[in-house]
This record gives sequence, structure tokens and C-alpha cells, in this order.
Amino acid sequence: MEEESPRLWLLSGVVVVILVVVIGGYLVFRGGSQSKLTIQSIPNDLTLTLDGRQIAANGEVEVKAGQHTLTASREGFQDYTQTVTAKGGDPLKVKMYLYSNGPAGRTWVQNNPEQALEAEAEAGRRYDEIQKRLQAKYPVMRELPYIGPGFKATYQASKSDPDNPEAISLKIQVFSPEGKTKALQWIEGHGYDPDTLDIIYTTK
Repeated sequence: MEEESPRLWLLSGVVVVILVVVIGGYLVFRGGSQSKLTIQSIPNDLTLTLDGRQIAANGEVEVKAGQHTLTASREGFQDYTQTVTAKGGDPLKVKMYLYSNGPAGRTWVQNNPEQALEAEAEAGRRYDEIQKRLQAKYPVMRELPYIGPGFKATYQASKSDPDNPEAISLKIQVFSPEGKTKALQWIEGHGYDPDTLDIIYTTK
């Protein structure tokens, strides 16, 4: 019995150490999963929700690891929704800039020219980023617009996926009886498979 006592104490000590390590690791991990989300909004009085819950339009908020949806709205402006993914406790920064599409919005733009210019600059940056992603996804865009024998090739918002701002349709305007055939030859000649493209044919 006396020999077993030190062993029992030793075993108990090991168990305690393991529990401390496990619990401590869990607490550290749980704390690290929170990310600081910094939001900047224009107009600064827009209504902003995070996963359906209203939050301040400008400032910081703690978010758990995972995907979150921000939705901004204001009278006279186009609504804007953005999805962000928090991971590893890394800080996030988001700009929720709206663009006027009504009388109230135009009045606000006239009264707040500096913020309006900043929003326009952000719109240009967003457009450039989308164009880069589109060209990576649809390499044929680098060839457009193109005018060939009996056809003209351009692109437009996707007809099959109209709600996706980053999906396009290849638009072929046909001007002659051989136009469609020539267009397909041009597509294949540049190394693209017509079956993988969302092609819209129109006649003029």
C-alpha cells in the first residue's frame, strides 16, 4: 500500500497536468477564433446588418470564425451585400459603400461631395477587381471585342445565371449566313471550347 501511494500521487499529478493543458488550449483556441471586423460605410447613416442583426454603420465588431453576411441599405441608394470569412482571429476590414439610384440619394451626393468621390473611387476599384477575376475565369474576354467575317463577338451579363455578377455570356452578333460558323472557328482557333462557354447568338 505504501508503494502504491507515490504512484497514485504521480498518476494524479499527470492527469491534472493533462487537464490544465487541454482546458488552457481550448480557452486559447476559443479566444483566438474571434476576429475584429472594422467597417467603414458611405453614406455614414446607412442601415447595416450583420447576419440579420443590425449593427453600427461604422466601427468595430467581434465576429466568430466562419462566414458572415453584411447587408447595407438606405433610401435613395442601391442595396449592397457582402460576404466575409473570419478565420484564425485575423482582423478584417470592409467598406460598405452604396451608390445613389434615386432622388434622396442624389440630394445626399450633392450635400456630401467628398464622401461621394470616395465612393466613386471604391466603385472603380471594385470594377477592376471584378474584371481581373472575370478574365481569369473567362480567358476569352481578353480577345473581346472582336469583329470577324460576318460576326462580332462581345460579352454581357450571363443569361443563364443573371443573379451572378461574376458570370458572363459570350454574345455573338451574326451578320451573314456564314457568321455563326466563322465565329465558332474563331473561338476554336484561339483554343477555347464552345461547349464550355455560355454563348448567345443574335442576328442584325
